[in-house]
Amino acid sequence: MQELHWNDAEDIGIELLEKFPDTDPLEVRFTELLRMVTELEKFKDEAAGSNEAKLEAIQMAWYDEWKDNKA
Repeated sequence: MQELHWNDAEDIGIELLEKFPDTDPLEVRFTELLRMVTELEKFKDEAAGSNEAKLEAIQMAWYDEWKDNKA
């Protein structure tokens, strides 16, 4: 199993899509996104390592996957 870290935005986005397929990523607050990411089974980084830029990158990667999945 590949471990995920804050800089793995695209891979985290895919994992979030698989776990929450009906959730519009743009409706998720960063505080909730932080919790969702840190609760992923493959995520092995520290919660304190997050910041707004990293969460935004994850949200956009998740949104791109979600949008492609809806097409």
